[in-house]
Amino acid sequence: MTSRLNPYLSFGDTARAALEFYRDVFGGTLTISTFSEFSDRDAPGADLVMHGVLETPSGFTLMAADTPPGMEYKPGSSISISLSGEDAAELHGYWDRLSEAGTVSVPLEKQMWGDEFGLCQDRFGVSWMVNVVVPSQANPGGSNGDGPVGRPAIPE
Repeated sequence: MTSRLNPYLSFGDTARAALEFYRDVFGGTLTISTFSEFSDRDAPGADLVMHGVLETPSGFTLMAADTPPGMEYKPGSSISISLSGEDAAELHGYWDRLSEAGTVSVPLEKQMWGDEFGLCQDRFGVSWMVNVVVPSQANPGGSNGDGPVGRPAIPE
């Protein structure tokens, strides 16, 4: 197996709902293990998600877990998940679902580097960047799908 990089999200106690939501958005196979599968079934938090993995038909892998009782949960604001590619219909569909009941910081629209880009936070507080790559003949700036100079612009 080759090495791969994928996001791993932590939740207070909503990992199952979040992973099911992301499965509804992206499709794929969701595997969830609870704390009760590996410890006392009657312990506090036994039904929380110890480890969840979503493998999507597009090749995305998203992992998540709930914070076990006794550990502090610190919602993160320093991570965003980036989706990029040339399939505008697919990416707009993801955007519509992810931004629904969430907060849009940057509307998904054409940006100065020629691609469409949007930034939103979904209803679970996770930040998403969506970059729709414009084909190279219409984008002489040479975007690689990650915005100008290798990354999307993030508003200050």
